[in-house]
Amino acid sequence: MTPVKIMRLANGENLPLPTYETPGAAGMDLRAAEDTVLKPGARFLMPTGFAIALPDHYELQVRPRSGLAVKHGVTVLNAPGTIDSDYRGEIKVPLINHGTADFVIKRGDRIAQMVVAAVARATLREVSGLDDTARGDNGFGSSGVS
Repeated sequence: MTPVKIMRLANGENLPLPTYETPGAAGMDLRAAEDTVLKPGARFLMPTGFAIALPDHYELQVRPRSGLAVKHGVTVLNAPGTIDSDYRGEIKVPLINHGTADFVIKRGDRIAQMVVAAVARATLREVSGLDDTARGDNGFGSSGVS
């Protein structure tokens, strides 16, 4: 387990802190810190009521909840979103409603999940050419669907 400091903010009073809902869960559920109605096509930056201090070489990935996406068309923009280890502000979740109906969010509803992940830092070295592979520069569906 990686220790992460978490600070409840004033708007997070009486909200449960993020938690793993099952023993095998990779992500902790994030909850809405306010009520809103997300109209079809609308975007909303939902506050969660807390801030964190990640250890160096870690990130927090903010990901959609699959049930909200499949059942309602509500997902996280730019998923997964990355929270860097040096960010100390409130964790907020950019939501979008791709569905056809209004989606009501109540304070305390589980709206996304967060995954704490190690980050490998790279050193880039400019070269004049790259090694050949069987795939080469074929991308964007070049391997087909069946």
